[in-house]
Amino acid sequence: MSGLLIAATDTDCGKTVLTCALLAYWRNYCSSRQLGVLKPVQSGEGDRELLRRVFNLEEALSAINPVFFQAPLAPPIAAALENKTVDLVPAWQRYTTLAQQCDWVLVEGLGGLGSPVTDELIVADLAADWRLPVVLVVPVKLGAIAAAVANVALARQRRLQLQGIVLNCISADAAPEQLAPPEMIGSLTQVPVLGVLPYFDDPTDLAQLSAAARGLDLEAIMPAPFWVA
Repeated sequence: MSGLLIAATDTDCGKTVLTCALLAYWRNYCSSRQLGVLKPVQSGEGDRELLRRVFNLEEALSAINPVFFQAPLAPPIAAALENKTVDLVPAWQRYTTLAQQCDWVLVEGLGGLGSPVTDELIVADLAADWRLPVVLVVPVKLGAIAAAVANVALARQRRLQLQGIVLNCISADAAPEQLAPPEMIGSLTQVPVLGVLPYFDDPTDLAQLSAAARGLDLEAIMPAPFWVA
């Protein structure tokens, strides 16, 4: 497994939180190994800037995120506002370079698995075309169960290798057992729930992020032997 796509059921679900948690963990426990991080497509400022700032990444923003549009809209819509189309070639080229240079590559998706990347492709298609295993982030909120079931169905339709589901508490009062019971989601989707990320008052606290990652089923997420018990 040279790469992993961190996907979600929708936007603002916690893809960046999980990405940061895994990055923080890697720096603590796998620092002798090379990890690549990629945001293939981004619309509007946010994720790539945060990743570069929090982890002091030396790469240019265009290396972290090869395809960028100014408007915080679905990429094909944001591209049209700039009289452009979404060209995924630079993103694919950057991924293949990272895959050759690094022991593992974290690829952070956009929106949900069904979100459009181009006029013809959705995020699930990108995962299939790039042959990336997927971890699905599900936010702990009302509607989480239905969203998980629908996105898992889409993943199966596209024949994706779904490693599991990570629940993310998007508010301080999020109650997983009431809003997104892991046992129920696992039973309904037949996909393992790999853990629950807590709500972070400071989502840039690397110590807390690394500790949260250790609470996940890293054996299902990371390639052996990079995870530790």
